[in-house]
Amino acid sequence: MNNLSPDNSASLAMDVKSLAQLRLDAKQNAPKALQDTARQFEALFLNMMVKSMRQASPTSDMTSGQDAQLYTSMLDQQLSQTMAKRGIGLADYLLRQMTPAQRSTPVPPALATPLPVPVPAQPVAAAVQTDKPSAAQKFQTQMAAHAQEAAQLTGLPATFILGQAALESGWGRRQIAAADGSPSHNLFGLKAGASWRGKVAETTTTEYIGGVAKKVVQKFRAYDNYADAFRDYAALLRRSPRYEQVIAKGHTLTGFSEGLQKAGYATDPHYADKLSRVIQQVRVV
Repeated sequence: MNNLSPDNSASLAMDVKSLAQLRLDAKQNAPKALQDTARQFEALFLNMMVKSMRQASPTSDMTSGQDAQLYTSMLDQQLSQTMAKRGIGLADYLLRQMTPAQRSTPVPPALATPLPVPVPAQPVAAAVQTDKPSAAQKFQTQMAAHAQEAAQLTGLPATFILGQAALESGWGRRQIAAADGSPSHNLFGLKAGASWRGKVAETTTTEYIGGVAKKVVQKFRAYDNYADAFRDYAALLRRSPRYEQVIAKGHTLTGFSEGLQKAGYATDPHYADKLSRVIQQVRVV
């Protein structure tokens, strides 16, 4: 008969059976229980790190729903358990501290300095920013000065303007292009109406007609550079009567996002909510 306890470190973090087994080990096999407890703590620490990294990354409509968030959380928990099974040294260090016979054992150099308190939201975000910049970070850095200029022209917060450009262009990754593939520099999805006398880029876009999303071909404004795009956007909001309330109440996040939706800037019925979420991710300006 096999008397060895199962390895709880390989179980799901929220597996009730593994927790029950851990309690049984504590009664029958104290050293094994200490080892599993240290592994679980290491998994908890790693899970907090993964969550913080996830929060520091841009989200999209596909990953912002409740179902997607649930499965992402489950994935992060399982990933943390897998990483803890391989170990980063934290569990071994804790085990030494909890075992009297081993407290005199020299501490490895990597763990000689005090361990940080496991609330790593800001430290992890800072560590991510020291790596290769993400598409969102590059976009914000590249467009920050243009957003500040548009803010001076409209009186609206530069963060709000940059956030709307990010939403409309997918942080610069879904920019409208002309038929020959050349960029339109149109980051705000401004259409080329009858009064537009500049260049035009024609492409397929999603419009909500009667609350139903449909693919249609539309003509959009095209510019020589991004600076012109931000200036034209600022001029439209400042001069058009339909955006008077946006200019008047746009100093708050709700006034800006809901004001644009009420003014008919976009046909998406969830435009205000999406815009608010993206604006809250803006870190530059």
